[in-house]
Amino acid sequence: MIKAFKEFVMRGNVIDLAVAVIIGGAFGKIVTSLVNDILMPPVGLVLGRVDFSNLYLNLSHTPYASLAEAKAAGAPTINYGLFFNTIIDFLIVALVIFVVVRAVSRLEHLRGAPPPPPPTAKDCPYCFSSIPLKATRCPHCTSELKTA
Repeated sequence: MIKAFKEFVMRGNVIDLAVAVIIGGAFGKIVTSLVNDILMPPVGLVLGRVDFSNLYLNLSHTPYASLAEAKAAGAPTINYGLFFNTIIDFLIVALVIFVVVRAVSRLEHLRGAPPPPPPTAKDCPYCFSSIPLKATRCPHCTSELKTA
């Protein structure tokens, strides 16, 4: 069982998947930083100095000055500002993935489709069954075939 597991893990596609997940996680952190630290501050400034990461709905009866203060007190909150930032994260990641997939698709299209593989079978002229190219007699109807 350990040998089978080792063979499974050492396959190229499993390692490729692991690398993709690690790079994807790192890319996600970069996009989160882009959204929180670069994109949202100017958007908040244009919308009247709004800090989206601090927008929340307080479900307790005690008022709090900030989301951090409400969390520290353990107050129940609905953090719609953080949710908005997460939606922006997702849209940026989706856009980047779309652009990368489209670019790869265009490159494959420019390179052209690979030529079809050479045929390995032919049709018998008598019974129309598919037979190997090198056959001299049809295995289905036993007719002798002309060799080319």
